Amino acid sequence: MSAACPQNLLARMEAGRRETAHHLDRIQRQIEARAERLTVTQKAKASNRSHKRTSARWTRSDEMLFQSHVETLAFKRRAEIEALVRKLERQDRAIAIVRLKLDMVSLRRAA
Repeated sequence: MSAACPQNLLARMEAGRRETAHHLDRIQRQIEARAERLTVTQKAKASNRSHKRTSARWTRSDEMLFQSHVETLAFKRRAEIEALVRKLERQDRAIAIVRLKLDMVSLRRAA
């Protein structure tokens, strides 16, 4: 492996970090969307009314049920979420080190 330009290395590292963060956000959105669908379905089955549209309000009990579903789904995907969080932490540390090295090099050139 040849020595890469430090600025290019930093740019690639930051792009990788953005991709990891985007993946983590996508998982959170998937969990929330699934929890909402489960809540709405469960609410519709519980009400068992002929006019489903009459109950369009999101009540406190619906929110509690939604949060319960979010917690359950997040727990089921905890390994994946924790792995991505650890990866983000490693990437943050590596980026900080590269930035520090770049700052040290630029200070040496300025002196």
